[in-house]
Amino acid sequence: MTEIQRYLAEEVAEDLVDGIITRREAVRRLGLLGVTGAAASGLLSAFASGTAAAAEPERGKRSSSETSWAPVPHQPITFEGPRVPLMAAWAAAEKPRGGVLVIHENRGLNEHIRTVAGRFAASGYSALALDLLSEEGGTGAFPGEAEVAAALSRIPPERFVADMKAALTELKRRVRDKKLCAVGYCFGGNMVWRLLTSDEPRLAAGAAYYGPFPEGGNFQGSRAAVLGVYGGLDARVNATRPAAKAALEAARLKYELLTFTQADHAFFNDTGARFNPHGATEAWRRTLNWFDAVGNRH
Repeated sequence: MTEIQRYLAEEVAEDLVDGIITRREAVRRLGLLGVTGAAASGLLSAFASGTAAAAEPERGKRSSSETSWAPVPHQPITFEGPRVPLMAAWAAAEKPRGGVLVIHENRGLNEHIRTVAGRFAASGYSALALDLLSEEGGTGAFPGEAEVAAALSRIPPERFVADMKAALTELKRRVRDKKLCAVGYCFGGNMVWRLLTSDEPRLAAGAAYYGPFPEGGNFQGSRAAVLGVYGGLDARVNATRPAAKAALEAARLKYELLTFTQADHAFFNDTGARFNPHGATEAWRRTLNWFDAVGNRH
């Protein structure tokens, strides 16, 4: 099992423990990921026993909040990729201070992520939300979230990195002479770590939300200011935080590792069961401030 496949399988086990899916659905999703029989039962049992004695975390209730603005409408686009045309959602700021590459969760490029791109555009950053399943026909070609995660698990990380670099090229073309940033959530957080550690000098800033740091990652060639966002209750991803810190220290990059102690994994997603409205609001504010603080890089 690859590093990414293991991460996605653990996501399924966590969803079962948290009551988001049934055991039958968990077994089905693990099967799509290639984890069957005793291996699947062992994984689910390990997560159940490891969390049964833990105190029930404080969950944020789904809620709406009044704002003085609305996300900018997004539109589908395609552009040249290293192998096939790439698909994305594009949201243009009226007077952009920069451009943001948005990388989706293991659910693919869905309406939540497209809306996040629109929120960045409303906040002054033109945003391109890339579909990492473009070569497979896009997220919409799959019947459900489980099939999307299974498809992502079969793709080598090198292809994701190449597609993200092509997306940066397209973003730079659309927001000329402005700083480039990247943000990713969950699976996308891991992707942003991989982009930052891929000898990519064009990024002025990156924000990785609760994504595991890749094994052996280093920041050679990067000049980005790096924000790592974590949920304090997310022990699985937090176990990789020391490796991220060590690599950042070794590269002498500007960074902040920000932990919301009362929040769990995926706390930013306002369509999910782990949504924490207070943490999400503050994380959004801190991310915009982080991007604002870095200068334009031409």
